[in-house]
Order: sequence, then structure tokens, then C-alpha cells
Amino acid sequence: MDREFLKRKKRIVVKIGTSTITHVDTGHLNLIKMEKLARVLTDIRNQNKEIVLVSSGAIGAGRKALGIKEKPKSLSKKQACAAVGQARLMMIYQKLFAEYNQTIAQILITKRTMINEISRKNAENTFLELLNMGVIPIVNENDTVSTDQIQDENFGDNDTLSATVAQMVQADMLILLSDIDGLYTDDPRNNEEAEFISCVEKIDDKLFAMAKGADTKFGTGGMATKIAAAEIANSVGVDMVIANGDDLVNITRILDGKKVGTLFKA
Repeated sequence: MDREFLKRKKRIVVKIGTSTITHVDTGHLNLIKMEKLARVLTDIRNQNKEIVLVSSGAIGAGRKALGIKEKPKSLSKKQACAAVGQARLMMIYQKLFAEYNQTIAQILITKRTMINEISRKNAENTFLELLNMGVIPIVNENDTVSTDQIQDENFGDNDTLSATVAQMVQADMLILLSDIDGLYTDDPRNNEEAEFISCVEKIDDKLFAMAKGADTKFGTGGMATKIAAAEIANSVGVDMVIANGDDLVNITRILDGKKVGTLFKA
């Protein structure tokens, strides 16, 4: 499928997972990747496009700051890690985006924000006002007061959250950055004969059957949660691309209409 139409996308939600902005071996934040992300997103903003960033990584950042080696098992410990890590994450984003004179904002939301009509409308108004001001909102699940994501692995490292945010802000496009090039017929890390799927025009049970769970120490989102996110996004007319976050210039390539990642056509 020709992707020239992606050049016309104006309001874009970009989701970046924990495994993309941390060093897999140590779990420490990958500052070079985060700096490049700030540069790429600011450059897209400079093209008069609107950007919302959904960023995971708070629990992982908190773990490292607190010197906790293993993934915390208790809910309260996960929440404590998130509280410490979220502050650290935003401090770094603030410094990096300031280098390019780009103003950012923090928005912490929960599933309940989406369900409650008044809360949802308030959040929507805030998003739209920030975008109108040229600000890049940085969104995460409010793990301190909500346990939906950290209790439910299927919620998937902000995959579902990013799709719901795309729906809320009436985005044109959702880009999910993962540690894989896109959707394959099987896990390419275990099966050499797995075939790459460039475009998906219909999401069905067969597609979900192809999906594999997460297998990184720091992330929680597997391919199944990404397909679920695509289903949410596509249902409200939002095109979605899953692409490899290892090279963050992929964001620019996608918006230039290049065939990068798997396109889920709305």
C-alpha cells in the first residue's frame, strides 16, 4: 500500500516503551536515545505538526534510583518506584526538550479518567489547549493512584493507554515504537521463517493468534497489546504504525510516507 497519505497527518501520538528508552542490560535510562527522541519530536513540531508523547519507563527509572535489582512484586513497591521514577523521567525530558526550546507538559491519567465523562472532557480540553499553545504533552499512567496497568499485564506498558489518548485528542496517527520492526507471522527472534507484514487492513482472531507476549526484563507490552491498541485506534479512524524504536528517525520516515513498520489502516 502506498503511504503518501501519511505525509498529511497533522496530530500525532507517539508511544515509546520502557525497553526503548532504557539499556536492556542494566535498566538505566538510555540518555542518548532520550536526547534523540527530544530532537526528532521537536523537529516534527517545527513542521507545524502537533505531537503527544506517551512515555513508559517510570517504574524502571524508580527501581534503578532506589537500587532495587529485581522487578518489584508487591503493588505498593511498584507504586513507590513509579513515584520516584516519574519525577526523574520528567526532569530528564525537561532538560532535553529545553535544549531545543520546546515546552513540554506532564499529564498523568488513569483508566477511570477515560470512563468518567466529566474527567474525560476536562482531560480532553487540557490536551487541546496545550496543543494549541505548541506544547508537547508527555503522558503516563498515574501509577501512584491507579493500579490498572501495573496489575494487568494485558494493559501493556502504555500501549492501550496511547490508543485511548489518540482517541481522546482526535489524533490523525498513532506511532507505537517497539523493540521489533513490526508485525510478523511468528516471533522472528525464534523463527527464521517468520514473514514480515507490512500492512494490516482488518484485525481478526487470526492476527491475535500470531502475537507473542513480552520477553524483556523491563517492559510489559507484547505484540498482543499492540494489536489491541490498533483495534482501538482504527475503530475511531486513527491509522497506526508499529515500528522499531531502536532508530528514532523511523518516526520521521513514517511521517514522510516511507514503508517503515507495520501499518494498521483505519
